[in-house]
Amino acid sequence: MRRKRGTLVDLELAILSAGLDLHAQQAEEFHGYLLAKRLRQIREARRLVGHGTLYKALDRLEAAGLLASRWEDPVAAAAENRPRRRLYHVTAAGGGALAEASRAPLRPQTLRADSLAQP
Repeated sequence: MRRKRGTLVDLELAILSAGLDLHAQQAEEFHGYLLAKRLRQIREARRLVGHGTLYKALDRLEAAGLLASRWEDPVAAAAENRPRRRLYHVTAAGGGALAEASRAPLRPQTLRADSLAQP
């Protein structure tokens, strides 16, 4: 099934919710694995969200202006002997999209991201 361009699906709404939840827990930014673990907790899932599924959703949210990202400082990653992480945070438009979805009574997945990405 194809969806209309600019609509948000349940996973994307869950990502926005988890990102804001992590921010409330003093995590200014989050990386994909931390987000996947949080989604697992929220959804009480038995396994993490698939790598390809999660990162494609993150890319779509960033393209819609609902998330912003930056690459971690390579020195910090090297100090911990691991690859650099891409760090994300929910934008004001992303918070607005989530708030709008929570007001939509029946079908939050039909919410249009392009109509919510207003400054």
